[in-house]
Amino acid sequence: MLIPSYNPGRKVFETVRAARAQWSPVWVVVDGSTDGTAASLASMAQADPGLRVLHRPRNGGKGAAVLEGLQEALRQGFTHALVMDSDGQHPAGRIPAFMQASAARPGAMILGEPLFDASAPAIRVKGRRISNWWANFETLWAGIHDSLCGFRVYPIAPLVREMHASIGMRRFDFDVEAAVRLSWRGVPAVNLSAPIRYFSAAEGGVSHFNYWRDNVLLTSMHARLFLGFLVRLPLLLARRVAHWLAGRRPHV
Repeated sequence: MLIPSYNPGRKVFETVRAARAQWSPVWVVVDGSTDGTAASLASMAQADPGLRVLHRPRNGGKGAAVLEGLQEALRQGFTHALVMDSDGQHPAGRIPAFMQASAARPGAMILGEPLFDASAPAIRVKGRRISNWWANFETLWAGIHDSLCGFRVYPIAPLVREMHASIGMRRFDFDVEAAVRLSWRGVPAVNLSAPIRYFSAAEGGVSHFNYWRDNVLLTSMHARLFLGFLVRLPLLLARRVAHWLAGRRPHV
């Protein structure tokens, strides 16, 4: 599994320990961090053969960090990867269930469907509904319950191909575009619940979300995806009709 990490603060150590308690191997991709966490993570890896730390010299964004980890995973012979954030928001206890779902449906992407508690900022929860609507429109409602949750299992090879073919998918736009483009490729979505927790600064929480910058990025991304959707619309419609007809065939 992969954990992209950029200046995450002390929560990253709890996140990595919790992930390692559930799975091996765990790779952390340090994306040009300058907060001192890289050295401590490297020390953890020296004492733990199930933990590996990859270092990127400059910050390139979540998607860029994930891509580097995926490419290395392909070279090592891995076929699937669970991606989770480094800030402690994602539930490490759900890792086995997500991995089991992926093993049962290896051709699918296993998408986290957030269960928010009172710690979730209302503006973030409401704002993601817009992105969710667009992602479902762009895939003709192919079953993406949440477009922004970063707790997911991906089939690696098709995702790497899509990332190399896209001019985006390197920063905050990664999660949405990955789900949409894999859906276009015919990779079905399986949605599993995932409790999400937002930590305050006093609790060690660190957020790099910038409301204006990242919403402009998402808007431009959905504009690109909409154009791609128009090009693919005949194929998506044909696929949807074929699926509908298959469901109406009588069982023998």
